[in-house]
Amino acid sequence: MSSDDKQIVIIGGGPAGLTAALELLRRGIRSVTVVEKDAQVGGISRTVVHNGNRMDIGGHRFFSKSQEVMDWWAEILPVEGEGMPPALPDELDRIILLRRRLSRIFYLRKFFSYPIALSMGTLRNLGLSRVAGIGLSYAKACLRPIKPEQTLEDFIVNRFGRRLYETFFRDYTHKVWGVPCNAIAADWGAQRIKGLSIVRVLTHAVKNMLGSSASIAQKDIETSLIERFWYPKLGPGSLWETVADMVRELGGTILMESRVTALNWKQDDGRVRIVGVDVLHADGRKQTLPCTSCISSMPLRELVEQLGDVVPPAVRQVAHGLVYRDFMTVGVLVRRLGRDGAHADLKDNWIYIQEPDVHVGRIQLFHNWSPWLVADQSKFWLGMEYFATEGDELWSMSDADFIEMAVNELEKLGFATAADVEDTVLLRVPKAYPAYFGSYDRIGEVQCFLNSVPNLYPVGRNGMHRYNNMDHSMLSAVRTVECILGDREDKAAIWDVNVEKEYHEGK
Repeated sequence: MSSDDKQIVIIGGGPAGLTAALELLRRGIRSVTVVEKDAQVGGISRTVVHNGNRMDIGGHRFFSKSQEVMDWWAEILPVEGEGMPPALPDELDRIILLRRRLSRIFYLRKFFSYPIALSMGTLRNLGLSRVAGIGLSYAKACLRPIKPEQTLEDFIVNRFGRRLYETFFRDYTHKVWGVPCNAIAADWGAQRIKGLSIVRVLTHAVKNMLGSSASIAQKDIETSLIERFWYPKLGPGSLWETVADMVRELGGTILMESRVTALNWKQDDGRVRIVGVDVLHADGRKQTLPCTSCISSMPLRELVEQLGDVVPPAVRQVAHGLVYRDFMTVGVLVRRLGRDGAHADLKDNWIYIQEPDVHVGRIQLFHNWSPWLVADQSKFWLGMEYFATEGDELWSMSDADFIEMAVNELEKLGFATAADVEDTVLLRVPKAYPAYFGSYDRIGEVQCFLNSVPNLYPVGRNGMHRYNNMDHSMLSAVRTVECILGDREDKAAIWDVNVEKEYHEGK
């Protein structure tokens, strides 16, 4: 099939969908339509603006071990310091800044380096007895590792020892996912922290003492240990808004506030092919978009539902059992950080809250990602992050009650006083995190069926039900474009993104 005959419909205008759209148009495909249910592009990488203050949902460091992705970002927005005048960051809004990373753990009402470092501060905060127990526990894990690794608990204990797992991993992870680590598949660790261990952390610390490179590449450093990253001046959404503008300029169509209601299919020689996508627009108008290929970043559970009766009952059962974790952020604008400004010098991008007496999981300091995220740069703009499940106690709270709880927790932890709070807003994000429990252990059955539909391509975090970083989602889209342009039906290269052991975290 020639490029002129291809009609591509892309479900979702997040990083995966917009990357696919731009790459298809750049490579000669003329008919590309993106269907986005929200009023804003970017998915969970969008930037939400409230009273001039910008919120980054979950925090997005622009860094990848893939040079292909780094080059792609640099083509979209100019990068600070790369051949540009020093004053340019002040003059341009759509620009990428070079930032230093700092994130710490707050536990026992004290700050710990993240990842945990074997420093005097850590030893002093933990105390000699805890440190000794952690060391012995790690030695035991090295000598007698858990085999086979079946759960996330097994995965972490083998790399850090049980005592360190119980101190810094267990309770926080339970807070994030709502279930204990021994109920989560080890795949989560394999895809998110596959190369991280005590040995890696200590090796990295020694290299830092000997001097670290100023290069953004950091190719030999685990992703969890990177010290520098790129960040768009006005938040991640500004990059994806630029990509959306480029898609439109090249002739692509982006349908905003439009929801997919069904995928139309036909069978030839016993094989299912997608022939159209039914769309419901915000004004109530219905439309069917014909397509020769469909790229989907909608949640995998919803995609299977939209396919209807063509899906075997067993596959529908697995898809229906896939679980998602939802996300809530309370933006809090304060005059001062800490009681009487005691925390005014905090430089963290975000702080992991390990304390068991509060619900908050992380606190973002938006103004440290980019000072331009806060309208009045004399103020401090925080994001208190909570993890919930639709319908549970947290998710069901009214906005007013939830915000009151968040402000009380902020004061309880000592990061600000209620009297210093000037503005608040609550943002709810359903299906932010695909979970590695529920029916996940049978997800291969869903993948196998979808692979049998030659012109349907799931991409991205929710589209593949895989806890991808932004760059993984983009690469799944690029591999999909290569399949479509090459008229290839083998989708192995797409599913292999963020799976192979050496892909992202190490060489």
